[in-house]
Amino acid sequence: MIADETELRAWMMAGMAGDATAYRRLLDALSRHLRAFYSRRLGPALRSDAEDLVQETLIAMHARRGTYDSAQPLTAWVYAIARYKLIDFLRRKRLRQTLPLEEAGAIFAADESESAGARHDVEKLLATLPARSRAVLRSVKLDGLSVAETAAQTGMSESAVKVSVHRAMKNLAAKADGAGDEN
Repeated sequence: MIADETELRAWMMAGMAGDATAYRRLLDALSRHLRAFYSRRLGPALRSDAEDLVQETLIAMHARRGTYDSAQPLTAWVYAIARYKLIDFLRRKRLRQTLPLEEAGAIFAADESESAGARHDVEKLLATLPARSRAVLRSVKLDGLSVAETAAQTGMSESAVKVSVHRAMKNLAAKADGAGDEN
């Protein structure tokens, strides 16, 4: 069974609080993830080095565990460390790997840390809006509903929905720029 982000984060937080069993579970689960990560990237010729890289990554993770921000995804943090360890390894070996362009998509995993961070920032900004403005803005701008659909859903007029969206966007833009204007 592969642990999900929620379990991994819970084990990390418990491990940082002194729970040795949770920390062992975390290390075991991350070892499996990292072995697969390195095996895909190193190829058959260097696959024997994957275990060393797994251990180096776990040691670096342990040494830097105090820098982990629990508000961010744990796997993004761990894979960032793993990428740096892989780059360092390839530099030490003075290797450059090449592969056909059509196979490149299989090598690069989607980096969800950036999109997760963006989602987190958007949610944080949305939370500063009044509930009704937040609901209207989410409906129109994030869920993709039309102004008419949102008006029917909320019981507001279409003009009121447009005004509410405009004001909410203006408010968020001011907050994002640091002006803090709350109209």
